[in-house]
Amino acid sequence: MKQGLLIVISGPSGVGKDTLIRRLLELDRNLVYSVSGTTRQPRPGEKRDENYTFLTREQFEALVKKRAFLEHANYNGHLYGTFRDRVERARREGRDVVLKIDIQGAEQVRRRIPDAVFIFVVAPSEEELKHRQEERGSESPQDLASRREIAKHEMAYAQNYEHVVMNDDVERAVREIRQIIEDARLRVT
Repeated sequence: MKQGLLIVISGPSGVGKDTLIRRLLELDRNLVYSVSGTTRQPRPGEKRDENYTFLTREQFEALVKKRAFLEHANYNGHLYGTFRDRVERARREGRDVVLKIDIQGAEQVRRRIPDAVFIFVVAPSEEELKHRQEERGSESPQDLASRREIAKHEMAYAQNYEHVVMNDDVERAVREIRQIIEDARLRVT
């Protein structure tokens, strides 16, 4: 059995990464989402070990010391990390693993797994991104302002990704991402 692909999806907060990933998982049964660990508190409606594995800072730091993460980063004061064993197990089973990580984590993955597929998702405009962030209603005004500053830095970094996909229409963007994945599958076959 061939090893599965590793697909890294990044983009600014509020660009619609979760929506795109949910749709990709509905359409492609060989894709599996790697649930990240985080020290931030759950948002309304988020489920433990479905959206994130919620950890205390102490638990997270102990896992870092054990090298349990493929990558980990500090984003807006909270720690996030991808569990190495979850990714490796799924890939050994031939499943293609989708990671939703920020640019710090993506760079760590690029160093460790250079043949991963890197996709950066952008909004059609800065105004649309602001609208989406506000519409979510899940962050405080201070958190929202901080995420907007981070987004400016992330957008400048998009040029380092092999693929940039505009999320102007969910179904169109999903088709584009699926084609990127299919092309990558053909390259490794």
